[in-house]
Amino acid sequence: MDATTLKDAQAPLKKQYAEDAASAVVTMRADGELDGTGVACKVRTATALVEAGLHPASGGDGTQLCSGEMLLEALVACAGVTLRAVATSLGIDVTGTVRAEGDLDFRGTLGVDRTAPVGFRDIRLGFDLRTSADAEEVALLTRLTERYCVVLQTIKGNPGIEVSVASVHAD
Repeated sequence: MDATTLKDAQAPLKKQYAEDAASAVVTMRADGELDGTGVACKVRTATALVEAGLHPASGGDGTQLCSGEMLLEALVACAGVTLRAVATSLGIDVTGTVRAEGDLDFRGTLGVDRTAPVGFRDIRLGFDLRTSADAEEVALLTRLTERYCVVLQTIKGNPGIEVSVASVHAD
């Protein structure tokens, strides 16, 4: 996709959202099915049904996806797509790789130490880019990617989260 095609695709959406802010709010969903026999949750993605389970550091055998790794994968995917969209809009030719890594202290999630955090304490996002762009253009590309990456901004922003439970007594 080139800059003109991207701008043509986004122009009517930008116009609509500017005129009707409510139409820009989209509720995205993810659903999972709890495994009744093991410690797992089946999650339907757009293209497949995946099974998440325990990471080996918390007792898993490594055959199932780890939700913490899935979070990092979502960050990589979003940052990569955002960087490519920004590069396309700016007319910057760029390829390369994206990586995310995070430090997680399993004492927290296993309840070994109540003072240990549950969740990632540090996450690092990195890009190894191949481009003919100069340092100033790469800095702009990086700044705009960080600004518009939904997953990165969500993690950084600490959004409000509501948890609800509906239960039915099983016979």
